Amino acid sequence: MTKLATAIKPLKVLFISDVYFPRVNGVSTSINTFVGQMQSLGHEVHLIAPEYGVAMQDDAKNSEGWIKRIPARSIYFDPEDKLMKFGAAMQLLPMLAEEKYDIIHVHTPFVAHYLGLKLAAELNIPCIETYHTFFEDYLHHYLPWVPKSLARGMARMISKRQCNAVEAIVAPSQPMLDVLRGYGVKVTAEVIPTGLQESSFKAADGQAFRLKYGIALERPMLLYVGRVAFEKNINFLLEMTKLLIEKRPDVLLVVTGEGPAEASLHKLAKTLGLENNIKFIGYLDRNTELNACYESADIFVFASKSETQGLVLLEAMAQSTPVVAIAELGTASILIEGKGALIASDNTLAFSERVEQLLTHTEQRIELGSRAKAYALEKWTAKYQAERMIDFYKTIIKKEAATEQPIQINHSQLSSQIPSQQASI
Repeated sequence: MTKLATAIKPLKVLFISDVYFPRVNGVSTSINTFVGQMQSLGHEVHLIAPEYGVAMQDDAKNSEGWIKRIPARSIYFDPEDKLMKFGAAMQLLPMLAEEKYDIIHVHTPFVAHYLGLKLAAELNIPCIETYHTFFEDYLHHYLPWVPKSLARGMARMISKRQCNAVEAIVAPSQPMLDVLRGYGVKVTAEVIPTGLQESSFKAADGQAFRLKYGIALERPMLLYVGRVAFEKNINFLLEMTKLLIEKRPDVLLVVTGEGPAEASLHKLAKTLGLENNIKFIGYLDRNTELNACYESADIFVFASKSETQGLVLLEAMAQSTPVVAIAELGTASILIEGKGALIASDNTLAFSERVEQLLTHTEQRIELGSRAKAYALEKWTAKYQAERMIDFYKTIIKKEAATEQPIQINHSQLSSQIPSQQASI
């Protein structure tokens, strides 16, 4: 543990997010990872998140004592997500004031962002925010009626405004922070990625996984894990597989996850004639099946160019599964040629050749997988990243205390920025 982390009393932190489990995505995973590690280090963390209106098992309910669920509405263009009711959340203010939090940490830029600013002002504590999602390369997929250039411009403008409204920001990777600085974000910032929990390294039975899902043990298997969304560039992987079939007719691409691009990808698979070379599995339970899924694959393939980090790459490496991926934005800060990965260009033929190289040379593939696990263990543990986050909190708290002035916020401006559907109860 770092010197700063041991020198000051434990902290009490309030996380706020527009998403959390049972909604499965990278933000939910990041929050869960940091909370678990911070709690193990002796700090107290609470979370404000949406109520999803789904039945939960008793053990899941009992484990949510640290979470304050807020009534939420559905979003017509994104049925997986919910929109928290701002007014309902603000009714918690008296209770939150009694908690004596040291800092607020926002994880998403929707209701959570404005709620974090408002609560920080009312509680007179600093508010920081993690920029988890590269919205410039995301927004146009969900607002298709808006011209792509306009959507990108809107994303840049909103990101700049929101990041400069908090005391500090956290970026999951240096390339993502560089992008934000290019937008004109001036506030204090730190690069702190999400680390891997010990459970990610737990041994798993990949053969049993293959047998369960009807995948022959000797069949070459490529794997994608993640949200099945347009910005993940999964169509690239299907097109790459089509080329790979010429040399490896028995290759199988397994796509694990769910999301808005599923129908489009099923249609593309049929168009490309991949019905016998692709398998869509859906979501897997992180605690019971995900490790085995990673371990079962010969190669983990990834083509997203909009990742702020790319945690699934590290999860695959933790199970000694080598990676072939495009290294852009956040993934560029993870991937090192030969350190568990082969870096491919943004070209389906070149990508397929790198995959074919590993499928052909078994010893190279096994060696690369061994290096992958060693690399993940050396550089990417969750405990180390959580210690860094705690140190960053303390730096910001100390900096704000030194000003000896209450945190100010323009309430009229804030009210105008909160959509009416969010502000009402």
